[in-house]
Amino acid sequence: MTALLLVSVAFAGGCKDIPGTPGASSPSSDTGIGSSGPQTPTSAAPGDASATPGAPSTSATPSASGKPATPSTSTAPPTASGGWITIDAAGQAAATKAFFARKPKAVTGNPVKVPEFNVGCKVSHHNSDDPIVLPKLVGGSHNHTFWGNKSTDANSTAESLRASKATTCNSPDDQSAYWVPTMYQNGKVVDPTEVTVYYGSRLKDPSKTQPFPFGLRMITGDAKNQVDTPDKQGNHFWCAGIGGEIGRSADKTFPVCAKTANIVRQITFPDCWDGKHLDSPNHKAHMANGDHTGACPKSHPVPVPSVSFVISYPLSANTDGITLASGTSFSMHADFFNAWKDEALAARVRNCLDQGVKCNSAGNF
Repeated sequence: MTALLLVSVAFAGGCKDIPGTPGASSPSSDTGIGSSGPQTPTSAAPGDASATPGAPSTSATPSASGKPATPSTSTAPPTASGGWITIDAAGQAAATKAFFARKPKAVTGNPVKVPEFNVGCKVSHHNSDDPIVLPKLVGGSHNHTFWGNKSTDANSTAESLRASKATTCNSPDDQSAYWVPTMYQNGKVVDPTEVTVYYGSRLKDPSKTQPFPFGLRMITGDAKNQVDTPDKQGNHFWCAGIGGEIGRSADKTFPVCAKTANIVRQITFPDCWDGKHLDSPNHKAHMANGDHTGACPKSHPVPVPSVSFVISYPLSANTDGITLASGTSFSMHADFFNAWKDEALAARVRNCLDQGVKCNSAGNF
């Protein structure tokens, strides 16, 4: 991950219907890598999946300082209607109040003044499932590469992810599921050597950032997009490491890297939430990026952590013949399904992001 020191956060909200805005934080070099699960991929032809509603899940309330967090016992659980999964407003209000009542841990040492923490991960498994876009439809999607929660499949819910304790990330408190379309080179699967998931803030004032509610899910990018954008900024693969880029692939869509560098892709999710829904029909509308002032827009007023995947593939000089399970490089997209343990996530957000300092994977300064 030393090469990733050269990488700045790319603000690729990636969704055609969600405009991006500039931000400020950069990835940390302080990452750790957890144990790897089985890596026997299942091949799948490229394809697209239409959006369908996700499964409801229960919200959870972060604890006040010194008290363990427990799932909300509200009598009004989330409800689904037309693809919108509505969270219990009273329960969320109580969770927000409890979170901001926490006293942040005193900052010690001399941490970098960047609001950030991370988890380091290895690939877990592959399948042609997508529990956000195509819940319960086994094999209904193009092939995906998963990391984090080892149980993730078409039938995954917030509750099933929370019940599964096995993760390929280096924090056992993170039971979330993460995935992207599988990469192939001349028909053979190419797995990332490592993935770092950064949680940060790109807003002008990070101090009001609060945790995602349990079960929030979102996607960024567009699997149906097969061509570059008019400004030629649609291809966000680049070379990280000594020597950097030395050329382009035969089809000009991938860089050719020096032997001391690797192909890297960074994908960043929106960091403003509408405060009402765990999901939306297109899995994007409940989220937005900060506006031109560096604050959340009125339509999505709740600042939540900015999730960013930095994915390093073991490819350098030979980058011909690369495709994604969803098609060309321009179809890269990503999914996040939150199943963090409430107390652990709340502590990291309050201590690190809200105080504008960089923490490691354990949430320490």
